[in-house]
Amino acid sequence: MIGTTTNLFAGIPKYSNDELFTTLLQHPQCRIERIVSYGQCSPEGFWYDQTWDEWILLIQGSAELDVEGQLLPLCTGDHLLIAAGQKHRVTRTDLNQPTVWLAIHFNEPTKS
Repeated sequence: MIGTTTNLFAGIPKYSNDELFTTLLQHPQCRIERIVSYGQCSPEGFWYDQTWDEWILLIQGSAELDVEGQLLPLCTGDHLLIAAGQKHRVTRTDLNQPTVWLAIHFNEPTKS
């Protein structure tokens, strides 16, 4: 059976006051998510500290991550594996265009 095709860039507004999170694929061992940022960043003092691995790819725009105190500027095409337990936060996303991320979450605990 052939699945329905969709476009990664479909439905992305030019601007939003909120970050947009869209699950593209849900599977028992992985979840693929599109994230669209419009200048948003993590609140001061907030850190992601996940119990699962996450691979991110910056599809469009630019951003900066703080991974355990190391600042990592990201531009289109950059990708990174964030290991489980590795504290990280978003310190900047592009103000001039949507920043489009692809995030693949591996072995994420199921929500009950």
